[in-house]
Amino acid sequence: MNPRPPDFPFPPAHESAYGNPPQQTMSSERRKPYPFDLFEPKWQAHWEEHRTFEVANPGDPRFDAARPKFYILDMFPYPSGAGLHVGHPVGYTATDILGRFKRIRGFNVLHPMGWDAFGLPAEQYAIKTGQHPAVTTRHNIALFKAQLKRIGFAYDWSREINTTDPRYYRWTQWIFLKLYHSWFNPATRKAEPVETYPGADIDSVRLAYVSEALVNWCPALGTVLANEEVIDGRSEVGGHPVERRPMRQWMLRITAFAQRLIDELDGLDWPESIKLLQRNWIGRSEGAEVHFPVAGSERVITVFTTRPDTLFGATYMVLAPEHRLVEEITIEEQWSAVREYREKTARKSDLERTDLAKEKSGIFTGGYAVNPVNGERIPVWIADYVLLGYGTGAIMAVPAHDERDWEFARKFDLPIRQVVARDPLTAEFIETLKPLDQCFAAEGHAVNSGFLDGLGTLDAKERMIAWLEEQGKGSRTINFKLRDWLFSRQRYWGEPFPIVWENGRHAALPESALPVQPPQMEDFRPSGTAEPPLSKAKEWVRYSDTAVREVNTMPQWAGSCWYYLRYCDPDNDSRFVGEAAERYWMGGGNPGGVDLYVGGTEHAVLHLLYARFWHKVLFDLGQVSTPEPFQRLVNQGMMLGEDGHKMSKSRGNVINPDDVIAEYGADSLRCYEMFMGPIEQLKHWSTTGVEGVCRFLARVWRLVMEENQAGAWTLSAALRDVPLQKSQARVVHATLKKVGEDVEALAFNTAISQMMIFVNAFTNAEFRPVSAMRTLLVMLSPFAPHLAEELWSQLGGAFPDFDGLVEDQPWPEYDPQLLIDDEIEIVLQVNGRVRDRLVMSKDATPEQIEAAARAHPRMLEWTAGKEIKKVVVVPGKLVNVVAP
Repeated sequence: MNPRPPDFPFPPAHESAYGNPPQQTMSSERRKPYPFDLFEPKWQAHWEEHRTFEVANPGDPRFDAARPKFYILDMFPYPSGAGLHVGHPVGYTATDILGRFKRIRGFNVLHPMGWDAFGLPAEQYAIKTGQHPAVTTRHNIALFKAQLKRIGFAYDWSREINTTDPRYYRWTQWIFLKLYHSWFNPATRKAEPVETYPGADIDSVRLAYVSEALVNWCPALGTVLANEEVIDGRSEVGGHPVERRPMRQWMLRITAFAQRLIDELDGLDWPESIKLLQRNWIGRSEGAEVHFPVAGSERVITVFTTRPDTLFGATYMVLAPEHRLVEEITIEEQWSAVREYREKTARKSDLERTDLAKEKSGIFTGGYAVNPVNGERIPVWIADYVLLGYGTGAIMAVPAHDERDWEFARKFDLPIRQVVARDPLTAEFIETLKPLDQCFAAEGHAVNSGFLDGLGTLDAKERMIAWLEEQGKGSRTINFKLRDWLFSRQRYWGEPFPIVWENGRHAALPESALPVQPPQMEDFRPSGTAEPPLSKAKEWVRYSDTAVREVNTMPQWAGSCWYYLRYCDPDNDSRFVGEAAERYWMGGGNPGGVDLYVGGTEHAVLHLLYARFWHKVLFDLGQVSTPEPFQRLVNQGMMLGEDGHKMSKSRGNVINPDDVIAEYGADSLRCYEMFMGPIEQLKHWSTTGVEGVCRFLARVWRLVMEENQAGAWTLSAALRDVPLQKSQARVVHATLKKVGEDVEALAFNTAISQMMIFVNAFTNAEFRPVSAMRTLLVMLSPFAPHLAEELWSQLGGAFPDFDGLVEDQPWPEYDPQLLIDDEIEIVLQVNGRVRDRLVMSKDATPEQIEAAARAHPRMLEWTAGKEIKKVVVVPGKLVNVVAP
C-alpha cells in the first residue's frame, strides 16, 4: 500500500484544507473552477517518488503470485521533435483507465512505455544541423516523457526502453542472428536451425538472406525507401525524386510463413476489418503456373494465373519491364523504345504502377511466345502495371475477361477472344458470338476453349490444371502477393548488422561480439553513391585484414518487432527476456500474449505483420511460449482539429495538450477525450467540450469541498456519515454496475455519462453520505486520478475508512437486489398545481396512496382550513386534491 503523501503545498486537511495564503487559494482571480493546478502536480510527484505503478516479476520478493496478470500495451511511439498533440493521448488514456481499473480489481498490471527512436527524421535533422541523432533523440524523448507524465499516466517507468540503447539493440541484433541461422522446413511448417537442413546450399534457405532486389532508391536521402514512403515518384520525407534500381539487400523470408500468418489470425480478438487487411496484404491465390515457350528460343516464360480456364483466350503476354528475359526477347528495331520505357518505369513506385485509374502504357518487344494449349504465336509486350515482385513478373493477357488486359488491348488494338460465357452455349451458337462490347470478368461456362467447352468455371479450372500437369506444361500452384521483407537501409541512424564480408561471402559475428555499435561520425550525409553513410567510417568498416563489416543498417521496423517482449524483463543482460517473466506476462492460455494492444490503424498491416513473423520464428525456436504476440487489438480513431482537418503544423490547427492542461487540468483532458465517443470513432476536437467536462469535475469537487468566505477550500458541511437512502443506494449500485461493465468494454463515454447521473443525484441532497462519496472516488479514480486522490486525501482527515490511496482500494461490488426499482414517485397536486412529490411502493393501493397524500405535511399545509371536495388518484402517477 502506498503511504499518504505530505499535504504540500497545503496544510493538513483536518486543520484547514488549502489554507488562506493568496498564492495557494482558489479564488475568483484564478478563474479555475477547482484548484487542479495545485494538486495535480502534487500527486504526479507522489506517484513518481513512491514508484506507485511499478509491478514486480516472478522471483522478485514483491511479486504477488495470487493475482492474475493483465498486460496492456500502447503501440510504440516515435519521439518526434514536435511532441504530442491532443490526438495522441486518446489511446494512451483508454489504456491508462483500463490499467488502473484492472489494478483496482486485483490484477498485476503491466503497462509500460518506451521509444521507437531510430529512424530517418532524426538523421535528416542531423544532416541539416550537424547535431548528432543521439542528441536529438534524447531531447525528443525528454519532451514526450514530460508531456505523458503531466497527463498522469500510470506507466511503469522502471521498464522504459529505447531502441537506440545498445542494451536493447544488442538483442535486436541477436534476433537477426536467429533468423540468419534458421530456415523454414516445409515438412514441419516451422522455423528450424540451419543445421537441420539436409541440402548443401544453406544460404539459399536462410530466413535472413542476401538478394539483388529492385528497390526504391532516393539519391537525395541516400537510402532505400519502402513503397509506402514514396508518393507520386517522390520521397514522403522531403519530396525528393525516387528511382527504381537493383541493389544488394538483406531480405527476410517472411513469405515462408504466409499461410500461417493467414491461418493463425483466427484465434485472435482483432477487428475483422484489420484481419481482412492482413489477409489481403498476404494475398493468397490458388491457381496454376503455365509455361509459354519463347518463339525461336529455348527460353520459357512462366506465368501464374488464378484463371487457367481462360488459357485459350490468352492473345498476348506482358512482362514487367525489369524482367530478365526482356533483353533476350526484344528485337533490335524495338530496343530504343523499350530502353526508354524501362527508364521511365524505374522512376515510379509500385503503388503508382498498379493504380487502376491510371491510363495503360506499354511497348511491344517484337518477340513472340507460344500459347501451350493451342500453339498460337502471341506477341510479348512490356508494361508497368506488371510487377517483377509479384508472381513471376509475367502475365498471360486474357483481355475478354480481365479489366486491365481489356483496357490495354483496346488501347493497342490487340486481339480479344471470348472464352467464358454467362450461360452454357451450343456449338452452333458459339459460332455466331458477336465481339464483346465490354469485359466479362465473372465466372460462367467455357466457350471457344476446345476440350473445356461447356464446363463451368470451377470444373474448367480443374480440367485445365490436370491437362497442364499431364502434358508437363504447368502445375497447380498457390501464390501469395506478399513479398519477402526488404530489410536493408542505407542510413547511419539504425541498428548495424552483426555481419562481416570476406572474399565475397557473408558471415555472422559471434554473440559475444554484440552489440555492434555504430561508429561515432560527424558527417551523416549520403555518400553520393549507393554506398551507405557507414561506408565513410573506414576504420570501423575494416573488421580484420581480410574482412569488412556490413555497412547497411536495419529498418526502423526492427526495434518495434519485439519490444513488447523486452518490456517483460528490460534489465536482463543474459537473455532477451527471462523465461519465467515471458511465461508469466505472455501466458494466460490464449494464442497471443499481450492482453490488449491499442494503436492507430496506420500500423494495421506492416508493423503487425512483421511483429507476428518475428514472434512465430522465436516460438518455433523455443524462445517464447505463445504463437502470437497480441491477443486483443483495438484501433483508436483519429482526432481532427476544430476545423475538421487532420492536425498538422502546416494547417495551424495543432492543439498542444500542455495548453489544455494549463487551462482545464489533466483530468479534464483525460475525461473529455473519453467522453467524446467510442474509442474507435473519428473525433473532432472542441475546446467548448473540454470546458463542459471541466465543469462536471468541478461539480464532483464541490460534492466534497466548499469555499469559505476567505476563499479557502474546506470540507463541505453537507457531508455526513449517515446511511444511504433507498433511492441513493439504487443510484450508487446502478453506477457501480454500469461503470464496471463499460470499462471492461472500453465504453468510457457511457461510463462517464453514468457518473454524471450519480453526481446529479447527490448535488442537491441535504446531506451527502460519505459512503457514497467513497464509492464515487473509487469509480472515478481511473478516469480522473488526480481529483479522486485529492478528495480521498481530504476526506481522510475527517472520516474513517479513507486510509492510504484511493488507488489501493478494492473495487466495490454492486448489490443486484438494490437495482430492483420497487418504488415510484407520486406527484402531489392541490387544485391541479404541483406542491410536492411522494415516494411509495409500486404495490401501494389507491387507498394507501390517498392516505399517504392526505397525511403529507405539504398537503396539510395547502389544504388547512379548506374543505376537501374530491381526491383524484392516478395509480403510479399522481394525487390531485380538490379543495377550493
